Amino acid sequence: MIFRNYFFAADGIINIKVSPTTNGSTTITGEKDNLLGAWYETDSKPIELTGPVFSSGGLYHFEIEIRTIDKPTNIVENLGIQVTDITIPTNQKFNEKTEDGEDVMFGIKSYYDKISNFDYDSNSNIVSFEMPFDWSEQNILHVPVVHEEVHFPKKFSNFFVPSYTGKVNGIDLFKSSITIDDYSDENERIIHFILSQDNLKFLKQVQQKAGVDKLENMKFTLEASYNVVFPMVAMTKNEEIQVDLSWDPTIIEPGKDTKFIFTFRNAKTGETLRNTSYDFIIIQNEKQIYEKSGNARVGGDYADYKFSEGQSGHTQIRFEKLKGTDMSTEFGLMVVPEFGSIVFVIFTIAMSSILIIRRNSSVFRI
Repeated sequence: MIFRNYFFAADGIINIKVSPTTNGSTTITGEKDNLLGAWYETDSKPIELTGPVFSSGGLYHFEIEIRTIDKPTNIVENLGIQVTDITIPTNQKFNEKTEDGEDVMFGIKSYYDKISNFDYDSNSNIVSFEMPFDWSEQNILHVPVVHEEVHFPKKFSNFFVPSYTGKVNGIDLFKSSITIDDYSDENERIIHFILSQDNLKFLKQVQQKAGVDKLENMKFTLEASYNVVFPMVAMTKNEEIQVDLSWDPTIIEPGKDTKFIFTFRNAKTGETLRNTSYDFIIIQNEKQIYEKSGNARVGGDYADYKFSEGQSGHTQIRFEKLKGTDMSTEFGLMVVPEFGSIVFVIFTIAMSSILIIRRNSSVFRI
């Protein structure tokens, strides 16, 4: 327990200024009322809390108990405890070995809680890690989403593959739960685990049907896959335009003609966007090797390109200046002499929520 105290909200809203410290005890300053010793703010003296609160990433659990209603002297009992969680994202790095014994740096960004037991199995090409999780119905009902990111260098070709399969506690996740992001970072690929509240309920039911006596933690696994499904889909950062991309032949190899076929859509409705101007750009080794500017009058267009024998490895396919604006998006491509594979990216925005409990002239305990 980090802190426990009474607070008074004359207008139904309590503001607490938090100054995190890495150690020591928690102290509170402000004004106190004479009835319950509840802290309250004034124009000249705000409530300030100093101590190891939000000093490190992870999940912070709040329990809020209402003690008076309407006026400070109207004490009430047994209204139950309201709970909510606040997550401070954590960034953790893990140095792993490839099958050739070379070092590769993986990263995990967790928007829920700290992770542990990270491992990369180079033989099976699987990443795994664990995270604490309370599978109780009460907890799941107030968790809108569990979001985890796996980061690794785009140049790590062994894991830079067309698609991935994900599991939690050995249960296959829906395809929509795993998305690839080659757009947010120039040098890293990001794989997003997005588990909605419905996903969490489904995972709990499957475990219970399997006879799991004690549900605890989440064990994530991410396995490389070479399956390619057309079209690949990417969105602009503001999620206004969706780009569908296919190519022929499926296997992209140097020295062979490749036709890239793309369609522009309204990201919200899925309808094709007519008269969409664009710049189609191919980048390799941070240098532009091809560019085509065009206007997709009926919503779709194509571009032909032949990679030369020296043009293999990680490649970016970028769409810029969409509809004459600064909107853009990007696909990742790996061309290897022995085989070729293209990977798609969906830019995902994770949304956080704020819970506000209002009651005029109320005293409550956090």
